[in-house]
Amino acid sequence: MAEDWGRYARQLKLLGAEGQEKLKNATVMVAGIGGLGGTAALYLAAAGVGKLILAHEGIIAPPDLNRQILMDAERIGEERIPCAVESLKKIAPELKVEAYPERITLERSGAWVEAADIVIDARYDFPERYALNRLCREVGKPMIEAAMYGFEVSLTVTLPGETPCLECLYPDRDAGWEPLGFPVLGATSGLAGCMAALEAVKWITGIGPVTAGRMVRLDTLSLSSISVSLRDIPLCPACEERRRNHGGLYQAAVGLG
Repeated sequence: MAEDWGRYARQLKLLGAEGQEKLKNATVMVAGIGGLGGTAALYLAAAGVGKLILAHEGIIAPPDLNRQILMDAERIGEERIPCAVESLKKIAPELKVEAYPERITLERSGAWVEAADIVIDARYDFPERYALNRLCREVGKPMIEAAMYGFEVSLTVTLPGETPCLECLYPDRDAGWEPLGFPVLGATSGLAGCMAALEAVKWITGIGPVTAGRMVRLDTLSLSSISVSLRDIPLCPACEERRRNHGGLYQAAVGLG
């Protein structure tokens, strides 16, 4: 066992040396390092994921500080990305990081998706989520779709060719959406981020089934949850075309839920 694995002594009881090695060799893209994505990135770094690809534009502002745990109150007005990288390196000095102070676009972000083993979608607006969804669909990368609104968390994992994609689930969601207008409590976004990180760890190590073919909704006030099968979701044109080209394969795989 590697000498620097002492920090993982307790999780090795769950993952084993083979699982820990898989994490070390894995690359995860986290699109958005705010309250949700920043928490996911932090726990992936702490778990021993070898490389993170991060993307988030903009500067640190006071309203960020109730939830964006990778940020520093003494660096208000500075770009988020360098501060996030420094915070992650304090937790995991050996972590490899590619970081881009940019939004997700079809033109620029394809190479980031291709380089990742799995992608976490933690962006705050639907145009970027749709772009990331399309890129993952085109190159066949699994995407953890994590979101929160108020006290509610939602989570699913999309597997291209096997489950409905984001456009199937929300075909017209951008209409009337106010990206920065929804209420946020840090603990709720942090919980969503932890759940997304756990899905990534499960996918990479194979220790358990991911939330594919179903969506989990959690009400954090009552701690009640539901799991909704996505078997009968109408498919978007791209997924419908894939289903036709692959016969019954798509429909069978949707039964994962």
